[in-house]
Amino acid sequence: MKTIRLGTRGSLLAKTQSGHVAAAITQSTGHPVELVIISTKGDRVTDRPLAEVGGKGLFTQELEQGLLDGSLDLAVHSMKDMPTDNPKGLVIAAVPRREDPRDVMVGARLADLAQGAVVGTGSVRRAMQLRALRPDLKIRGIRGNVDTRVQKQRDGAYDAVVLAAAGLKRLDRANAITEFFDIDEMTPSVGQGALALQCRRDHTKLLEVLDHIHHEDTAVCVAVERAFLEVISGGCSAPAACHAVLEGDQLVARGVWGDDVMSAPKRLLLRSDRLHAVALGREIAFRLKGE
Repeated sequence: MKTIRLGTRGSLLAKTQSGHVAAAITQSTGHPVELVIISTKGDRVTDRPLAEVGGKGLFTQELEQGLLDGSLDLAVHSMKDMPTDNPKGLVIAAVPRREDPRDVMVGARLADLAQGAVVGTGSVRRAMQLRALRPDLKIRGIRGNVDTRVQKQRDGAYDAVVLAAAGLKRLDRANAITEFFDIDEMTPSVGQGALALQCRRDHTKLLEVLDHIHHEDTAVCVAVERAFLEVISGGCSAPAACHAVLEGDQLVARGVWGDDVMSAPKRLLLRSDRLHAVALGREIAFRLKGE
């Protein structure tokens, strides 16, 4: 196979993630990989909340078009940015081992924040769960890459910000983390910490290559979470979350949902065997929605 053209967004985190994937492919199979930088709408529009701009798909559409028109062979996405359906002809071909899925505080510990302190997050999921933990906090939106958000907090625009541990760790910024949230109090976004490797469904040689870096345990957990999201049908504008782990051969999944960002989060934990991953995710969503 000739050099694999791997499409990635231009942010430092996206390029770092894609660089790790490229290195893993070359190390495992010997195939050379070239990174191709693609600008997405989500990268270009930074002055409005994602839900106002269009939600999920903002960081994937241009990359997917490159796969469809043949200018790219492979695209690397953050799984949490992926809509639940693939465009016709494309497939999530591999899911590497997941990084730390937890959310973290940067700037201060939650319990140490003063009454009415300002916390930055661009996520309605995080905002809903934060309000349940500390109703007195002032929660304000924030956009920008990891370093931009950390710097805004250090410059005094926020008393603290909530970020994903995975991004900070991949960028070697773990020293910025003040506190890790427990999964039960701040349930992560669907797919948080995982990557989606997407290619054309008919690219059989590449599918064989990607099988070398696929991590099935991560994939089955992500399948639970994405099945949950498909039923919730809210994308990133919905105050909802789901996270699954494997305990032996048993799947343990936590779901969170709220009628709106100001509502108290409803929580549910269910278990199943790994053969019923999709059914587990859907069952959690249906029960939380009362259907």
